[in-house]
Amino acid sequence: MLVNCVVYENGTKLADIPVARISEYAALPGCFVWVALHDASPAELEEVRQEFELHPLAVEDAQHGHQRPKVEEYADSLFVVMHLLETGPDGKAAELTVGELDVFVGRNYVVSVRNRSEHGFTEVRERCEREPELLKSGPGFVLYALMDAVVDRYFPVIDAFEDELETIEQRIFDKGAARENIKQLYALKQRLTLLKHAVAPLLEGTGKLHGGRVPQICAGSQEYFRDVVDHLGRINNTIDTIRDTIGTAIHVNLSMVTIEDNEVTKRFAAWAAIFAVCTAFAGIWGMNFEQMPELKWRYGYYAALTLIVSLCGYLYWRFRRAGWV
Repeated sequence: MLVNCVVYENGTKLADIPVARISEYAALPGCFVWVALHDASPAELEEVRQEFELHPLAVEDAQHGHQRPKVEEYADSLFVVMHLLETGPDGKAAELTVGELDVFVGRNYVVSVRNRSEHGFTEVRERCEREPELLKSGPGFVLYALMDAVVDRYFPVIDAFEDELETIEQRIFDKGAARENIKQLYALKQRLTLLKHAVAPLLEGTGKLHGGRVPQICAGSQEYFRDVVDHLGRINNTIDTIRDTIGTAIHVNLSMVTIEDNEVTKRFAAWAAIFAVCTAFAGIWGMNFEQMPELKWRYGYYAALTLIVSLCGYLYWRFRRAGWV
C-alpha cells in the first residue's frame, strides 16, 4: 500500500505526486523523491523498481522479508534493512512483535518499505520538513532520520525489559516462586535475543556510514550516523548487562529450587529417623522370645512405650532445633 510519494527540492517539499510521475520529477536538478510503502505488494515493488532502477536482489529481499539487519551497497545506491520491535498495548514487552523496514536510497530517491508494523513514520517526515537546511543534504539525511527513529524505538523496549526483570528479582527469594521465576526469566531472555539480533548487525552495518570509505550518498551526514552508532552501542551494552543479570538470576533461582528440594529431603529424613526408632523397638519386642527382658513384668509394656516415646521426642527436639522439622 502506498503511504505517500513526495518530491523535495533543495530541502523544501515541492508536491505530492503519483508514482507514475516519479521519473519526471526525479530528473530535475536538486530534487529527490521519497516513496513510503506499507506491506507492499509485488506489483507495487515492481513498479517502484522500474521507476528508480532498483537492484533486483535488493527488491527480492524486500519482497520476501524476514531479512537480517544490514547495510548493503549497490553501485551508487544503498539498501538498508532494520527490524521494528513494538511492545504490547500496555507498554510491556510480554507481547513483543517484530516488523521490518527496508530502505532503498539513491542519489535522487528514498524508498521505505514497512512490513508487519502498525506504527508508521509520519513523525520522521514531519521532522525532516521542519529542518530544510538539513534536508538539503538529500536522501542521506532522510536515511539517517529513519534509522534514528527506528533506534529510538528500541529504548522503550529496553525499559520494559528492565522493569520486567526488576519485578522478577523482587520475587526471587519468595518461597515457592523459584520455578515460575525461571520460566519467566527464560521467556524474557528469548525476547531479549530478538532485540540483540536487531541491534548487533545494524551496529556493524551503520559503522560503514560514518567511518572509512563513506558512501557518496551519506557524505554530508557522517556525524549524524555516528550519533546512531553511539545509540546502538549503548543499547547493545545494556542488552549484554541485562543478559548477564538474567543469567545470574536464573542461577540464583536454580539454587533456590535446590535448597527447597533439600529442605523437603531433610524433613523426610528426620521423620524417617524418628519412625525408625519406633520400628526398631517394636520389632525387637515383637519377636516373642521366651527370655525377653521384662517380658513377665506387669509394667513392661508401659515402660517400653515410655522408652519409645521418650527417644522419639528427643530426636524430634534435636531435629527441630537443627531446623530439619
